[in-house]
Amino acid sequence: MPTAAQTLAWGEVWGQEDAVRMLQAAASDPAQLTHAWLITGPPGSGRSTLAYAFAAALIAEPGDEHAVRQVLARTHPDLTALRTEQVVIRIEEARQLVERAYYSPSLGRYRVIIVEDADRMAERTSNVLLKALEEPPERTVWILCAPSDADLLPTIRSRVRTVRLHEPEVADVARLIVQRTGVDPVVAEQSARHAQRHIGMAQRLATDADARGRRDETLRAVLAVRGVGDAVEVAARIVQVATDDAKALTVERDEAERSSLLRTVGVPEGGAVPPAVRAQLNALADEQKRRATRSLRDGIDRVLTDLQSLFRDVVMLQFGREEGVINSELLADLRALAEFWPPARTILVLDEIAVTRRNVERNAAPTLALESLLVAVATGRTST
Repeated sequence: MPTAAQTLAWGEVWGQEDAVRMLQAAASDPAQLTHAWLITGPPGSGRSTLAYAFAAALIAEPGDEHAVRQVLARTHPDLTALRTEQVVIRIEEARQLVERAYYSPSLGRYRVIIVEDADRMAERTSNVLLKALEEPPERTVWILCAPSDADLLPTIRSRVRTVRLHEPEVADVARLIVQRTGVDPVVAEQSARHAQRHIGMAQRLATDADARGRRDETLRAVLAVRGVGDAVEVAARIVQVATDDAKALTVERDEAERSSLLRTVGVPEGGAVPPAVRAQLNALADEQKRRATRSLRDGIDRVLTDLQSLFRDVVMLQFGREEGVINSELLADLRALAEFWPPARTILVLDEIAVTRRNVERNAAPTLALESLLVAVATGRTST
Protein backbone atom coordinates (compact mmCIF):
# COMPACT_ATOMS: atom_id res chain seq x y z
CA MET A 1 0.00 0.00 0.00
CA PRO A 2 1.38 3.44 -0.89
CA THR A 3 1.84 5.84 2.01
CA ALA A 4 -0.20 9.03 2.30
CA ALA A 5 2.89 11.02 1.31
CA GLN A 6 3.43 8.88 -1.81
CA THR A 7 -0.22 9.22 -2.81
CA LEU A 8 -0.01 12.97 -2.32
CA ALA A 9 3.20 13.26 -4.35
CA TRP A 10 2.08 11.21 -7.35
CA GLY A 11 -1.71 11.51 -7.11
CA GLU A 12 -2.03 14.43 -9.54
CA VAL A 13 -0.02 12.68 -12.25
CA TRP A 14 -2.50 11.18 -14.65
CA GLY A 15 -2.16 8.71 -17.50
CA GLN A 16 1.65 8.37 -17.41
CA GLU A 17 2.16 5.12 -15.52
CA ASP A 18 5.44 4.14 -17.21
CA ALA A 19 7.04 7.50 -16.47
CA VAL A 20 5.83 7.42 -12.87
CA ARG A 21 7.32 3.95 -12.32
CA MET A 22 10.67 5.07 -13.74
CA LEU A 23 10.86 8.20 -11.58
CA GLN A 24 9.60 6.47 -8.45
CA ALA A 25 12.40 3.92 -8.83
CA ALA A 26 14.96 6.68 -9.33
CA ALA A 27 13.75 8.60 -6.28
CA SER A 28 14.00 5.54 -4.04
CA ASP A 29 17.23 4.02 -5.39
CA PRO A 30 20.35 6.23 -5.74
CA ALA A 31 21.80 3.74 -8.20
CA GLN A 32 19.01 4.63 -10.66
CA LEU A 33 19.16 8.39 -10.07
CA THR A 34 20.95 10.67 -12.50
CA HIS A 35 21.74 14.31 -11.78
CA ALA A 36 19.76 15.80 -14.70
CA TRP A 37 16.44 14.83 -16.28
CA LEU A 38 14.42 16.05 -19.24
CA ILE A 39 10.67 15.45 -19.26
CA THR A 40 9.19 15.82 -22.74
CA GLY A 41 5.65 15.56 -24.01
CA PRO A 42 3.02 17.50 -25.95
CA PRO A 43 1.34 20.51 -24.34
CA GLY A 44 -1.12 19.39 -21.71
CA SER A 45 0.49 15.99 -21.16
CA GLY A 46 1.43 16.85 -17.58
CA ARG A 47 5.16 17.58 -17.81
CA SER A 48 5.19 20.10 -14.95
CA THR A 49 2.88 18.03 -12.76
CA LEU A 50 5.22 15.06 -13.09
CA ALA A 51 8.28 17.25 -12.46
CA TYR A 52 6.93 18.49 -9.12
CA ALA A 53 5.82 15.01 -8.07
CA PHE A 54 9.35 13.76 -8.78
CA ALA A 55 10.82 16.72 -6.90
CA ALA A 56 8.62 15.95 -3.89
CA ALA A 57 9.72 12.32 -3.90
CA LEU A 58 13.38 13.39 -4.09
CA ILE A 59 13.26 16.07 -1.41
CA ALA A 60 10.93 14.60 1.23
CA GLU A 61 12.03 11.88 3.59
CA PRO A 62 9.82 8.75 3.30
CA GLY A 63 6.48 9.45 4.96
CA ASP A 64 7.09 13.21 5.37
CA GLU A 65 3.75 14.47 4.11
CA HIS A 66 4.44 18.04 5.26
CA ALA A 67 7.54 18.29 3.05
CA VAL A 68 5.64 16.85 0.10
CA ARG A 69 2.95 19.51 0.51
CA GLN A 70 5.61 22.22 0.63
CA VAL A 71 7.17 21.04 -2.62
CA LEU A 72 3.81 20.79 -4.40
CA ALA A 73 3.02 24.31 -3.16
CA ARG A 74 6.43 25.51 -4.52
CA THR A 75 7.44 26.71 -1.02
CA HIS A 76 10.05 24.16 0.11
CA PRO A 77 13.48 25.80 0.65
CA ASP A 78 15.26 23.02 -1.26
CA LEU A 79 13.17 23.56 -4.40
CA THR A 80 14.03 26.20 -6.99
CA ALA A 81 11.62 26.47 -9.91
CA LEU A 82 11.52 28.66 -13.00
CA ARG A 83 8.40 29.05 -15.07
CA THR A 84 8.71 31.98 -17.42
CA GLU A 85 5.71 34.02 -18.51
CA GLN A 86 7.87 35.98 -20.92
CA VAL A 87 8.92 35.34 -24.51
CA VAL A 88 12.22 33.75 -23.46
CA ILE A 89 14.10 32.82 -20.28
CA ARG A 90 16.59 35.59 -19.60
CA ILE A 91 20.25 34.79 -19.13
CA GLU A 92 20.18 36.44 -15.69
CA GLU A 93 17.50 33.97 -14.58
CA ALA A 94 19.63 31.05 -15.75
CA ARG A 95 22.62 32.37 -13.82
CA GLN A 96 20.53 32.59 -10.66
CA LEU A 97 19.45 28.96 -11.12
CA VAL A 98 23.05 27.83 -11.49
CA GLU A 99 24.00 29.74 -8.35
CA ARG A 100 21.20 28.07 -6.39
CA ALA A 101 22.24 24.66 -7.72
CA TYR A 102 25.47 24.81 -5.74
CA TYR A 103 23.73 25.28 -2.37
CA SER A 104 23.55 22.15 -0.24
CA PRO A 105 20.02 21.00 0.67
CA SER A 106 18.92 22.66 3.90
CA LEU A 107 16.13 20.31 5.03
CA GLY A 108 15.52 17.65 2.40
CA ARG A 109 17.45 14.79 0.86
CA TYR A 110 18.22 16.68 -2.35
CA ARG A 111 18.14 20.17 -3.79
CA VAL A 112 15.98 20.16 -6.93
CA ILE A 113 16.05 22.74 -9.74
CA ILE A 114 13.03 22.68 -12.10
CA VAL A 115 12.94 24.58 -15.40
CA GLU A 116 9.38 24.28 -16.70
CA ASP A 117 9.97 26.02 -20.05
CA ALA A 118 13.43 24.84 -21.01
CA ASP A 119 12.50 25.19 -24.69
CA ARG A 120 12.40 28.98 -24.20
CA MET A 121 16.13 29.26 -23.62
CA ALA A 122 18.24 30.90 -26.30
CA GLU A 123 21.62 29.34 -27.07
CA ARG A 124 23.53 31.76 -24.83
CA THR A 125 21.17 31.04 -21.96
CA SER A 126 21.43 27.27 -22.47
CA ASN A 127 25.20 27.50 -22.36
CA VAL A 128 24.97 29.01 -18.88
CA LEU A 129 23.49 25.72 -17.65
CA LEU A 130 26.11 23.51 -19.27
CA LYS A 131 28.76 23.75 -16.56
CA ALA A 132 26.22 23.00 -13.82
CA LEU A 133 24.99 19.99 -15.82
CA GLU A 134 28.54 18.81 -16.55
CA GLU A 135 29.81 19.14 -12.97
CA PRO A 136 26.75 18.91 -10.74
CA PRO A 137 26.94 19.07 -6.96
CA GLU A 138 26.49 15.68 -5.33
CA ARG A 139 22.97 16.26 -3.96
CA THR A 140 21.47 18.53 -6.64
CA VAL A 141 19.06 17.23 -9.29
CA TRP A 142 18.00 19.22 -12.35
CA ILE A 143 14.58 18.60 -13.98
CA LEU A 144 14.00 20.30 -17.35
CA CYS A 145 10.63 20.28 -19.15
CA ALA A 146 10.06 20.82 -22.87
CA PRO A 147 7.69 19.64 -25.61
CA SER A 148 10.48 17.71 -27.33
CA ASP A 149 14.16 16.98 -26.80
CA ALA A 150 14.70 18.59 -30.21
CA ASP A 151 13.79 21.92 -28.57
CA LEU A 152 17.08 21.88 -26.63
CA LEU A 153 20.70 22.12 -27.75
CA PRO A 154 22.48 18.81 -28.42
CA THR A 155 24.97 19.70 -25.68
CA ILE A 156 22.09 19.90 -23.18
CA ARG A 157 20.42 16.71 -24.46
CA SER A 158 23.64 14.75 -24.04
CA ARG A 159 23.76 15.59 -20.34
CA VAL A 160 20.24 14.62 -19.31
CA ARG A 161 18.17 11.46 -19.05
CA THR A 162 14.96 11.83 -21.04
CA VAL A 163 11.49 10.76 -19.91
CA ARG A 164 8.99 10.91 -22.77
CA LEU A 165 5.30 11.32 -21.98
CA HIS A 166 2.53 10.17 -24.30
CA GLU A 167 -0.63 11.93 -25.39
CA PRO A 168 -3.83 10.72 -23.70
CA GLU A 169 -6.93 9.74 -25.67
CA VAL A 170 -9.86 12.16 -26.04
CA ALA A 171 -12.18 9.86 -24.08
CA ASP A 172 -9.67 9.62 -21.22
CA VAL A 173 -9.27 13.41 -21.02
CA ALA A 174 -13.05 13.83 -21.10
CA ARG A 175 -13.49 11.41 -18.18
CA LEU A 176 -10.84 13.27 -16.20
CA ILE A 177 -12.55 16.62 -16.84
CA VAL A 178 -15.90 15.20 -15.68
CA GLN A 179 -14.26 13.87 -12.51
CA ARG A 180 -12.56 17.19 -11.80
CA THR A 181 -15.34 19.62 -12.65
CA GLY A 182 -18.62 17.72 -12.82
CA VAL A 183 -19.47 19.21 -16.23
CA ASP A 184 -21.80 17.47 -18.63
CA PRO A 185 -19.99 14.54 -20.34
CA VAL A 186 -20.99 15.87 -23.77
CA VAL A 187 -19.34 19.22 -23.02
CA ALA A 188 -16.30 17.44 -21.61
CA GLU A 189 -15.91 15.29 -24.74
CA GLN A 190 -16.26 18.29 -27.03
CA SER A 191 -13.76 20.29 -24.98
CA ALA A 192 -11.22 17.45 -24.90
CA ARG A 193 -11.56 17.05 -28.66
CA HIS A 194 -11.28 20.78 -29.39
CA ALA A 195 -8.30 21.10 -27.04
CA GLN A 196 -6.66 18.21 -28.92
CA ARG A 197 -6.22 16.34 -25.62
CA HIS A 198 -4.46 19.23 -23.85
CA ILE A 199 -5.76 18.69 -20.31
CA GLY A 200 -5.47 22.27 -19.08
CA MET A 201 -7.06 23.78 -22.17
CA ALA A 202 -9.80 21.14 -22.17
CA GLN A 203 -10.68 22.04 -18.60
CA ARG A 204 -10.81 25.73 -19.45
CA LEU A 205 -13.09 25.14 -22.42
CA ALA A 206 -15.32 22.81 -20.42
CA THR A 207 -15.82 25.33 -17.62
CA ASP A 208 -15.95 28.56 -19.66
CA ALA A 209 -18.84 28.90 -22.10
CA ASP A 210 -17.45 32.23 -23.34
CA ALA A 211 -14.18 30.57 -24.31
CA ARG A 212 -16.07 27.89 -26.23
CA GLY A 213 -18.11 30.58 -27.96
CA ARG A 214 -15.03 32.61 -28.94
CA ARG A 215 -13.37 29.54 -30.41
CA ASP A 216 -16.44 28.67 -32.48
CA GLU A 217 -16.86 32.27 -33.65
CA THR A 218 -13.21 32.50 -34.70
CA LEU A 219 -13.27 29.29 -36.74
CA ARG A 220 -16.51 30.26 -38.48
CA ALA A 221 -15.07 33.71 -39.28
CA VAL A 222 -11.99 32.16 -40.87
CA LEU A 223 -14.12 29.76 -42.92
CA ALA A 224 -16.05 32.78 -44.20
CA VAL A 225 -12.95 34.67 -45.42
CA ARG A 226 -13.33 35.27 -49.15
CA GLY A 227 -10.95 38.10 -49.98
CA VAL A 228 -8.18 40.38 -48.76
CA GLY A 229 -10.67 42.71 -47.06
CA ASP A 230 -12.10 39.82 -45.06
CA ALA A 231 -8.57 38.69 -44.17
CA VAL A 232 -7.67 42.09 -42.73
CA GLU A 233 -10.93 42.35 -40.78
CA VAL A 234 -10.79 38.85 -39.30
CA ALA A 235 -7.09 39.17 -38.40
CA ALA A 236 -7.81 42.36 -36.46
CA ARG A 237 -10.74 40.69 -34.71
CA ILE A 238 -8.63 37.68 -33.67
CA VAL A 239 -5.87 39.88 -32.27
CA GLN A 240 -8.40 42.01 -30.38
CA VAL A 241 -10.00 38.95 -28.78
CA ALA A 242 -6.57 37.57 -27.83
CA THR A 243 -5.58 40.97 -26.41
CA ASP A 244 -8.76 41.18 -24.33
CA ASP A 245 -8.16 37.64 -23.04
CA ALA A 246 -4.57 38.49 -22.12
CA LYS A 247 -5.67 41.61 -20.26
CA ALA A 248 -8.35 39.71 -18.38
CA LEU A 249 -5.75 37.17 -17.26
CA THR A 250 -3.13 39.73 -16.21
CA VAL A 251 -4.72 43.00 -15.09
CA GLU A 252 -5.95 41.78 -11.72
CA ARG A 253 -2.66 40.04 -11.01
CA ASP A 254 -0.65 43.10 -12.09
CA GLU A 255 -2.51 45.38 -9.70
CA ALA A 256 -2.16 42.88 -6.85
CA GLU A 257 1.60 42.72 -7.43
CA ARG A 258 1.88 46.51 -7.46
CA SER A 259 -0.15 46.85 -4.25
CA SER A 260 1.91 44.13 -2.58
CA LEU A 261 5.16 45.87 -3.49
CA LEU A 262 3.92 49.20 -2.10
CA ARG A 263 2.79 47.55 1.15
CA THR A 264 6.15 45.82 1.48
CA VAL A 265 8.04 49.12 1.29
CA GLY A 266 5.57 50.84 3.62
CA VAL A 267 3.67 53.06 1.17
CA PRO A 268 -0.01 53.36 2.23
CA GLU A 269 -2.79 52.96 -0.32
CA GLY A 270 -3.11 56.23 -2.26
CA GLY A 271 0.06 57.62 -0.67
CA ALA A 272 2.86 59.39 -2.50
CA VAL A 273 5.52 57.08 -3.93
CA PRO A 274 9.02 58.02 -2.76
CA PRO A 275 11.64 58.46 -5.51
CA ALA A 276 13.61 55.52 -4.11
CA VAL A 277 10.65 53.20 -4.75
CA ARG A 278 9.89 54.37 -8.29
CA ALA A 279 12.73 52.34 -9.76
CA GLN A 280 11.25 49.18 -8.24
CA LEU A 281 7.80 50.04 -9.60
CA ASN A 282 9.26 50.71 -13.05
CA ALA A 283 11.08 47.36 -12.97
CA LEU A 284 7.84 45.63 -11.97
CA ALA A 285 5.96 47.40 -14.77
CA ASP A 286 8.57 46.28 -17.31
CA GLU A 287 8.27 42.70 -16.05
CA GLN A 288 4.48 42.86 -16.35
CA LYS A 289 4.70 44.20 -19.91
CA ARG A 290 6.92 41.29 -20.92
CA ARG A 291 4.48 38.89 -19.29
CA ALA A 292 1.57 40.51 -21.15
CA THR A 293 3.44 40.12 -24.42
CA ARG A 294 3.95 36.44 -23.69
CA SER A 295 0.30 36.01 -22.74
CA LEU A 296 -0.84 37.64 -25.99
CA ARG A 297 1.45 35.48 -28.09
CA ASP A 298 0.29 32.36 -26.27
CA GLY A 299 -3.30 33.38 -27.03
CA ILE A 300 -2.50 33.87 -30.72
CA ASP A 301 -0.75 30.50 -30.78
CA ARG A 302 -3.84 28.84 -29.32
CA VAL A 303 -5.91 30.34 -32.14
CA LEU A 304 -3.39 29.09 -34.70
CA THR A 305 -3.51 25.63 -33.11
CA ASP A 306 -7.29 25.67 -33.52
CA LEU A 307 -6.90 26.70 -37.17
CA GLN A 308 -4.47 23.85 -37.72
CA SER A 309 -7.12 21.46 -36.43
CA LEU A 310 -9.68 23.02 -38.78
CA PHE A 311 -7.65 22.61 -41.96
CA ARG A 312 -6.31 19.24 -40.83
CA ASP A 313 -9.95 18.14 -40.76
CA VAL A 314 -10.41 19.45 -44.30
CA VAL A 315 -7.45 17.54 -45.68
CA MET A 316 -8.62 14.36 -43.92
CA LEU A 317 -12.01 14.68 -45.59
CA GLN A 318 -10.32 15.30 -48.94
CA PHE A 319 -8.60 11.96 -48.57
CA GLY A 320 -11.79 10.17 -47.60
CA ARG A 321 -11.32 9.99 -43.82
CA GLU A 322 -14.09 11.25 -41.57
CA GLU A 323 -13.19 9.32 -38.42
CA GLY A 324 -11.19 11.43 -36.00
CA VAL A 325 -12.43 14.82 -37.22
CA ILE A 326 -11.76 17.32 -34.43
CA ASN A 327 -14.31 19.97 -35.34
CA SER A 328 -17.28 17.72 -36.05
CA GLU A 329 -19.72 20.53 -35.17
CA LEU A 330 -18.60 22.24 -38.41
CA LEU A 331 -18.71 19.08 -40.49
CA ALA A 332 -21.09 20.43 -43.15
CA ASP A 333 -18.88 23.48 -43.77
CA LEU A 334 -15.75 21.35 -43.76
CA ARG A 335 -17.20 18.94 -46.32
CA ALA A 336 -18.18 21.85 -48.58
CA LEU A 337 -14.66 23.29 -48.37
CA ALA A 338 -13.07 19.87 -48.94
CA GLU A 339 -15.07 19.51 -52.16
CA PHE A 340 -14.40 23.07 -53.33
CA TRP A 341 -10.64 23.17 -52.71
CA PRO A 342 -7.98 20.83 -54.10
CA PRO A 343 -5.88 19.10 -51.41
CA ALA A 344 -2.80 21.07 -52.49
CA ARG A 345 -4.46 24.30 -51.43
CA THR A 346 -5.34 22.92 -47.99
CA ILE A 347 -1.77 21.73 -47.50
CA LEU A 348 -0.51 25.18 -48.51
CA VAL A 349 -2.70 26.73 -45.80
CA LEU A 350 -1.44 24.24 -43.22
CA ASP A 351 2.13 25.12 -44.19
CA GLU A 352 1.30 28.82 -43.81
CA ILE A 353 -0.14 28.23 -40.34
CA ALA A 354 3.10 26.50 -39.29
CA VAL A 355 5.13 29.42 -40.67
CA THR A 356 2.87 31.91 -38.90
CA ARG A 357 3.31 30.13 -35.57
CA ARG A 358 7.09 30.31 -35.94
CA ASN A 359 6.97 33.97 -36.96
CA VAL A 360 4.80 34.96 -33.99
CA GLU A 361 7.12 33.06 -31.66
CA ARG A 362 10.00 35.07 -33.15
CA ASN A 363 8.30 38.38 -32.32
CA ALA A 364 6.54 39.10 -35.63
CA ALA A 365 3.68 41.57 -35.31
CA PRO A 366 0.64 39.32 -34.65
CA THR A 367 -1.78 41.34 -36.80
CA LEU A 368 0.51 41.36 -39.85
CA ALA A 369 1.31 37.67 -39.42
CA LEU A 370 -2.39 36.75 -39.26
CA GLU A 371 -3.26 38.98 -42.21
CA SER A 372 -0.62 37.19 -44.29
CA LEU A 373 -2.01 33.82 -43.24
CA LEU A 374 -5.62 34.73 -43.98
CA VAL A 375 -4.66 36.09 -47.40
CA ALA A 376 -3.38 32.57 -48.10
CA VAL A 377 -6.71 31.17 -46.87
CA ALA A 378 -8.65 33.56 -49.14
CA THR A 379 -6.55 33.27 -52.28
CA GLY A 380 -4.86 29.89 -52.10
CA ARG A 381 -1.43 31.46 -52.45
CA THR A 382 1.12 32.98 -50.10
CA SER A 383 1.37 36.76 -49.83
CA THR A 384 5.16 36.73 -50.24
